[in-house]
Amino acid sequence: MTNNKKIKIHVKNNHWAPGSFPTDAEGEENFTITKEHLDKALKNFPEIREKVEIFVDWDEDNFKTSMSNSDILLAWSFPTIGLKKIAPNLKWIHVISAGVEHLHPLDWMFDDLVLTNSSGAHVKKAGEYGLMSILMLQNHMTKIITNQKAKNFVSLFSNPIAGKTIVVVGTGSLGSSMVKLLAPLGANIIGINKRGKNVEGCSKVITIDKIDTVLSEADFLYLAVPETPETKNLISKERLNMLKPTCGIVNIGRQSVMDYDVLSEKLKKNEIAGAILDVFTREPIEKNSKLWDVPNLVITPHVSSDDNGSYVKLTLDIFINNLKLFIENKELNNQVDKKLGY
Repeated sequence: MTNNKKIKIHVKNNHWAPGSFPTDAEGEENFTITKEHLDKALKNFPEIREKVEIFVDWDEDNFKTSMSNSDILLAWSFPTIGLKKIAPNLKWIHVISAGVEHLHPLDWMFDDLVLTNSSGAHVKKAGEYGLMSILMLQNHMTKIITNQKAKNFVSLFSNPIAGKTIVVVGTGSLGSSMVKLLAPLGANIIGINKRGKNVEGCSKVITIDKIDTVLSEADFLYLAVPETPETKNLISKERLNMLKPTCGIVNIGRQSVMDYDVLSEKLKKNEIAGAILDVFTREPIEKNSKLWDVPNLVITPHVSSDDNGSYVKLTLDIFINNLKLFIENKELNNQVDKKLGY
């Protein structure tokens, strides 16, 4: 950016609503980005702060008016229909989440518009959640919780995790953060990603099209992939049937990756040992959902990778690093591939 005109940033926050994001008042508080947040984040970058103008808004209250002369949009969701006409100066959108499937298909993106995400903000929390969930399954906690509900005091003993095989589908920032914590405990970890790229802590890594060759080996199946055409129904009925009955499953990716109806039936029949699910197509889950009563299943309310109180800071760290690159006319990090959808 070589001229003296200030760069206008429109920040769009969302009020919470069932079935949307955030899903509750606590989520709204945790994910809201205020002008104070931005001023604090930019305090150590006066050379950037003097070049930007910030407008903080809620929902679509002033969206069209403000976006008419905005250069950058910082948001989770926003109107995509007619966006080019609404925001003729828009050059860059930063999404405050890692996943962008709520914006799919990305055919609304016009030429030269850059879309980035907050991949990396979730790493530490996701790693710890992943370690916790695998150890919960290894120690039969899903069954113990089911027994507690039925007032059954049954001793369920377990061994250390060393030597157990964990198949990790999706070894991006979320999946690999769990691998780094679990590998030192002696687990045998098989990674699966799009290109078969090596991952620290994995004994081997295969491409996603080879998934059928390792499912029968899994003591635990860990899903950490976004929703894409390639991952939809990846863990189908046929693939769930490949798993041994002692296998435990964790999903922190998206519900569309796995058939929850088939999983529920297999849990009821003890054909899968236990499962921990953190992601659902509609959130919050409706009170009459059958999932609530499935035995050996633990439901967590999409909290696997979001820090309490620090998520905004971590997101703004990524955003401001890119803002510096944007001002310098350099390529931005965390760019979303329009064709791949992530």
